[in-house]
Amino acid sequence: MRISTKGRYGLTVVVELGRKYGEGPLPLRKIAEEQNLSEAYLEQLIPPLRNSGIVKSVRGAYGGYKLAKAPTEITAGDVIRLLEGPIQIVEGIDDTDVPQQELWNRIGEAIRGVLDTTTIEDLVASDSKPEQDGYMFYI
Repeated sequence: MRISTKGRYGLTVVVELGRKYGEGPLPLRKIAEEQNLSEAYLEQLIPPLRNSGIVKSVRGAYGGYKLAKAPTEITAGDVIRLLEGPIQIVEGIDDTDVPQQELWNRIGEAIRGVLDTTTIEDLVASDSKPEQDGYMFYI
């Protein structure tokens, strides 16, 4: 499974908005500057995030974007699936030998499990705790 810049940057935007949850809207320009990312590229990621109800926009001089739901209600899997499509380990696994097919299915289930149980709040919290129980959280 390969997560493209679309998925990684989209998750970065949502995590940054999670850090500022409850503080008001955050301009995309500020996220781009702080993360050293292209603002134009981030602007392309906002429409699907907004249309899905993960992010909402606020107009005006002090406008920007904010999470439409609490960071506890959004998972990394929600964002990755939205921007990348279905989470698959190997394409065409139905054509492989049964033992290999079982392995790929189990790996896929494990990855989906991690993505679907890791909330944006978890990612925000892991930023302040570099190592938690021996695991590092980097996306």
